[in-house]
Amino acid sequence: MAYDEQLAIRVRSVLARKKNIEEKKMFGGVAFLLNGRMLVGVWKEFLIARLGPEQGEHALREPYVQPFDITGKPMRNWVMVGPEALEGDDDLTKWIDRSMRFVKTLPKKK
Repeated sequence: MAYDEQLAIRVRSVLARKKNIEEKKMFGGVAFLLNGRMLVGVWKEFLIARLGPEQGEHALREPYVQPFDITGKPMRNWVMVGPEALEGDDDLTKWIDRSMRFVKTLPKKK
């Protein structure tokens, strides 16, 4: 399984009215960028969420959340959110909003 297309459709729906969003195929999945910076992605059945240092550490204590590690080297401040934590649209939106709050603090990528 490359990535959960239904989850990707749900992410697209949440991001549909947001400005400066770009979609790219990456890491065997699909990534959504804000101002050229990775925001969230879908890999297998997981939502990949980019969070700040404090938020990333806090998120790892939540159920169905694990470090983003698809290569054997976990990426700091990124998490993989399992499908059990994304069952409702509100749950998915909250994760995307958490990522959005952090990524908006980063400078635009040229």
